[in-house]
Amino acid sequence: MKMAATVDGEDKVLATAQQIVKSLGNTSDAEDMLLILSNFDNRLSSLSSFVSSDENPSAAAAAAGVKGGQSSVADRQLDAAERVLLSDADLDGFDDYLLAVDEVIRLTEEMNLRSPDDDAMDRAENVLQLAMARLEEEFRHVLVRNTVPLDPDRLHRSSLSSSAAAIAIAATEFLNDENSETLEDVSSGRYSQHIHARGVSFGDEMSLELIHQDAVVDLREIADRMIRSGYEKECCQVYCSVRRDVLDECMAILGVEKLSIEEVQRIEWRTLDEKMKKWIQAVKVVVRGLLSSEKYLCEQIFIESDLIKEVCFLETAKGCVMQLLNFGEAVAIGKRSAEKLFRILDMYDALAQVLPDLQSLFADEDAGETVCSEARGVLSWLGEAAVGTFVEFENAVQGEASRKVIHNGDIHPLARYVMNYSKLLVDYSDTLNLLLENTSAESSPLERDNSGSSETGDMSPMARRLLALITSLEANIEEKSRLYEDIAMQYIFLMNNILYVVQKVKDSELRNHLGDNWVKKRRGQIRQYATQYLRASWTKALSCLRDEGMGGSSSNTSKVALKDRFKNFNACFEEIYRIQTAWKVPDPQLREELRISISEKVIPAYRSFMGRFGSQLESGRQGKYIKYTPEDLENYLLDLFEDAPLILHHMRRKSS
Repeated sequence: MKMAATVDGEDKVLATAQQIVKSLGNTSDAEDMLLILSNFDNRLSSLSSFVSSDENPSAAAAAAGVKGGQSSVADRQLDAAERVLLSDADLDGFDDYLLAVDEVIRLTEEMNLRSPDDDAMDRAENVLQLAMARLEEEFRHVLVRNTVPLDPDRLHRSSLSSSAAAIAIAATEFLNDENSETLEDVSSGRYSQHIHARGVSFGDEMSLELIHQDAVVDLREIADRMIRSGYEKECCQVYCSVRRDVLDECMAILGVEKLSIEEVQRIEWRTLDEKMKKWIQAVKVVVRGLLSSEKYLCEQIFIESDLIKEVCFLETAKGCVMQLLNFGEAVAIGKRSAEKLFRILDMYDALAQVLPDLQSLFADEDAGETVCSEARGVLSWLGEAAVGTFVEFENAVQGEASRKVIHNGDIHPLARYVMNYSKLLVDYSDTLNLLLENTSAESSPLERDNSGSSETGDMSPMARRLLALITSLEANIEEKSRLYEDIAMQYIFLMNNILYVVQKVKDSELRNHLGDNWVKKRRGQIRQYATQYLRASWTKALSCLRDEGMGGSSSNTSKVALKDRFKNFNACFEEIYRIQTAWKVPDPQLREELRISISEKVIPAYRSFMGRFGSQLESGRQGKYIKYTPEDLENYLLDLFEDAPLILHHMRRKSS
């Protein structure tokens, strides 16, 4: 659409027109000439005042002579403008139409300055009303026709989703459910690839073209006429209606639905998780992309009125902002569960990062402050929900009382879940430290018990919570070890699980929070468990290899007692072998260290006993009782803790 161009010879035209008016000062045709000139170009309409200037007395006289005919001049001027404004043709001659609108506006303003002719005034206002109705439709048409399509790829270009919570997806209601498939999902590390992928990447503000730039000038020209004519309300209503529909469409593209709080709280977790991820993306795109560009568009179109540009932006933008905030509120006040914590923290971070932008966008209106206040409220609720969920998770770990036994003594799913969960929490240390410092949430009993210990020292709030959480896990693991009737297996289970906890701490940022002394203390504890395992598992077998009860010298050794000793040792060893080949020690280093410790205890004792007393048995029957050489035993020890139950079917016998 082409706008009115500035005529290069404008000054010459005006000078010539002034000269014509001077020459007509004493003629009766001055009135008609003025009408012709003013209809020619509204820029010349002000020349009528030139007639009455002090510097042109003859022209003033002419003006006085035609004063009585001014109403007829206005009528003819209105006629000329009316013919343009009420034409049935499309607004192809947009510049001419705007000039005609300007002329009617000028005429109504002049009529208001002098004693108006009511009929003429009514007529002018009617013409102006019809013109405004037509401009309103044109304004809507230009807005709709020139809206730049916003495809999903364009909207998502600068946003990344959070995947830190993926590990928690498979653990829905873990602490209250012993579903084996869920536990296997978590324990298998199926989601471990997501551990370090966390949070939302917020880049620079996105610049989006919402309206084709060449149409913005036309929209500004129409808005200017409607505002000058007192039709700013209608103009704003059209703008807000069209732009709200566009923003609603963008929200749909981003996957943000209009849902009530009740609807959000009824959504199944996996579906809700997807909606939370889309919300996190949308917050950045909407605030830093769409709304920033929307405000700039308002400033371009309504450039002449700060008030109108702010009102239009507020009325256009607040709907999608409130839609986002309502979802955030619904999540914050919904049922708390462990798997939601990471998404809630991501939502908190996303909203916290864009809050300054939001406050800047809505800074100039009291109603805008209401939007910002709502945003701050939702941010606070999300923070409270995060802390509350963390505390409830601690309590759930401490109180988790499932009696399901891991039959091979392997790492318990609870240990895997809590430690993977804790590693993810470390990624949110800054946020959680801020929230825990500013929260009134009650500390856990274990945190209060450790508050004065050297372990806590100068720990951050986050580190103290982690210490309390892992201490709760250790206490729970110790309780679960008592479910095993075999004392030796209790210690295998404890070693496996405490070592797993230590390795998770040592090989992650958890070590920076808990410290090297914490790791050193737990390693000492594992060594104690190993010693207790040896005592519980091998004492009976080793007792068969002691000298007590065998007589004063080897020659006087009771052959019956000697046979019993070898028979009992063989039975003990075979029973241990049968049972403990089915046990599992997943860490290769711990497995090797245990085998070495066993070998150092058993093999020298067996070799010594056999060397002292083996020859006392009749050579022909010796193989019946001495089934294994020390080398045989050492090889058999290599089969322990492989989670593959074996039986010593073939008993080696020496030929007679």
